[in-house]
Amino acid sequence: MHYVIQVAPGTEAKTEAKISEMIPSELYSACFHPTRIRRKKFHGQWKEINEKLLPGYVFIVSEDIRNLAVELQKVPALTRLLGSDPADHGYVIPLSDRDVEWLRRLMNPAGKAASESSGYEVGLSRVAVAENDEVVILSGPLENMKGMIKKINLHKRVAEVEVDFMNRKTVIYLGIELVAKPDDIA
Repeated sequence: MHYVIQVAPGTEAKTEAKISEMIPSELYSACFHPTRIRRKKFHGQWKEINEKLLPGYVFIVSEDIRNLAVELQKVPALTRLLGSDPADHGYVIPLSDRDVEWLRRLMNPAGKAASESSGYEVGLSRVAVAENDEVVILSGPLENMKGMIKKINLHKRVAEVEVDFMNRKTVIYLGIELVAKPDDIA
């Protein structure tokens, strides 16, 4: 089951490192914070950069959440497990199957297995602009999000997407790569 840990924004990697060193590995199978690749222009050159997809959240996969929750209390800078109810003696609600599937599709739109080297990152979506100025999604994470895309900013190379994640509307920004300009498409 996938669970969500709320941490102070900017401490995601530090929290993961602390979990790795302080929590027995048999209590969880993965601990990560998804990142996204974006393209930004620096001094006239487009560079790929890596940014946090959901700042302030770390995801952890465990089949023993009760014991994991007890151990997580020892980790400094950890805010809390989302979905936990102190009145319910530590019961924690996992991410819904829909949310887990959404995360998997986002990080691996082609269905490839996530590798540790990928660091759970969301790649760029390749887009082109047709003659009528319509943006066409050619490949990548945006392929399955057509109804959720609110805005595509070609100048900043980013798509604004509104998703229903953890039972609330959330806006995320995904990187795009412009592969053709209007004059290049026949």
